[in-house]
Amino acid sequence: MTADRHGLALTATGEEAAARLEQAVDSLLFFRPAVAPAVRDALAAAPGSPIAHAFSAYLSVMATEERDAADARDRFARFRADFDRAAAEPRERVHVDAASAWLDGDIHRAGRLLGDLVVAHPRDTLAVFVGHQVDFLTGDAVRLRDRVGGVMSAWDPADPHFGPLLGMYAFGLEEAGHYDRSMEVGVSAVERNAEDVWAVHAVVHTYEMQGRFGEGTAFLDARTDAWSAGNFLSVHNWWHYALFALEAGDTDRALAIYDASVHTAESEGLAMELLDASALLWRLLLARDEQPDRWGALADAWAARHDGPFYAFNDVHAIMAYLGAGRFVEAEQLVRDRVLWLATPHPGVANHAMTEEIGVPVGHALIAFAKGRYDQTVDLLMPIRSRLNTFGGSHAQRDAVQKTLVEAALRAGRDDLARTLVSERLGVRPDSPYNWFTRARLADRMGRAAEAAAARGRAEELIAASRH
Repeated sequence: MTADRHGLALTATGEEAAARLEQAVDSLLFFRPAVAPAVRDALAAAPGSPIAHAFSAYLSVMATEERDAADARDRFARFRADFDRAAAEPRERVHVDAASAWLDGDIHRAGRLLGDLVVAHPRDTLAVFVGHQVDFLTGDAVRLRDRVGGVMSAWDPADPHFGPLLGMYAFGLEEAGHYDRSMEVGVSAVERNAEDVWAVHAVVHTYEMQGRFGEGTAFLDARTDAWSAGNFLSVHNWWHYALFALEAGDTDRALAIYDASVHTAESEGLAMELLDASALLWRLLLARDEQPDRWGALADAWAARHDGPFYAFNDVHAIMAYLGAGRFVEAEQLVRDRVLWLATPHPGVANHAMTEEIGVPVGHALIAFAKGRYDQTVDLLMPIRSRLNTFGGSHAQRDAVQKTLVEAALRAGRDDLARTLVSERLGVRPDSPYNWFTRARLADRMGRAAEAAAARGRAEELIAASRH
């Protein structure tokens, strides 16, 4: 019987397939496109390998691509029909069960199974990584932190993959609000390997959540060649770069990044990339910068996908694109389709609750906002604003919805609520020019000229300081 680099047994997997799986894990940790060919090679060398089949299934669902998941579900069903469960290692059986659960739509059960697995096998790198992605896609900040934190003491810091483990832990720490510790751990991971793009991403998120946009830009500039191309996370990290530019008031730079790297004529129309494009343009729309041509091309890309009810987080960003392009009929039809889908029970399908509790209400709120019904937007978003995490994504990604609430409150003239929301934001991000400019707008509305001038002056000071 063969084993992986940590001595974990692999049944029905010869030496060649085991070597390909090691290559696949290495590529997975660094988000390199070589991961998929390596898994295919492993399956070709060992068609009965349970780990290779589970690995392939995980790849099909982690990107939230509905068609990939459907194809993988059929392939995995054929594998399971001939799977000798008794002959497999207990660890491998858990992987098969976790992959099956996720393919069937029960991402929460997949996460629980993988969580139990790493208690017994903390150096099962595939289980740690996939579980980490489950926690990200379900917006579970505590598990995002603790799933990785719980295995770290079982690892040798000299292990080549300990660095990516640190990168994952840094992201979990950031999402759970431990910014100083996240920065410390994330920088350590990047120092170990400059091409650890998930660790780069974790550090950038920490800068974002602290409003340290100048430092975030400098951090990315200092290592552009390491993160900006050739990996599955490059578009997302460019998106972060564009967010920093927006915070600095440099819309032209943000749009140049959008055109060059976020959504281009060569973009493949992947959901994870399209949602970044929507989230960036929506922030501009909130600032009354409409960008009709860019919205039109983006809406076309979303429409070409013909997505069904697979991941509510994607649906919300498709709605943004349709609204930004002025295609209200398509936005409203998408919401109606999801409401119709909800009428039928879907036991065990996590997206049912995500859609019902968050996706549909946010969809209605975005439509109301685009139609100028700002009171309605506020009334729809206020009851769910503290639960947005349950439909996935990061704090930075979900902030597009939170900013929609702030803007709706301002435009609706609900000054007390707007003051409360802006005060909350300033409390956690006192170095954000957006927050100070928003406070200035509110003060202007309320006839408080001195307060508005002071807030605007503070925003301009922060922007000026970032340039140095």
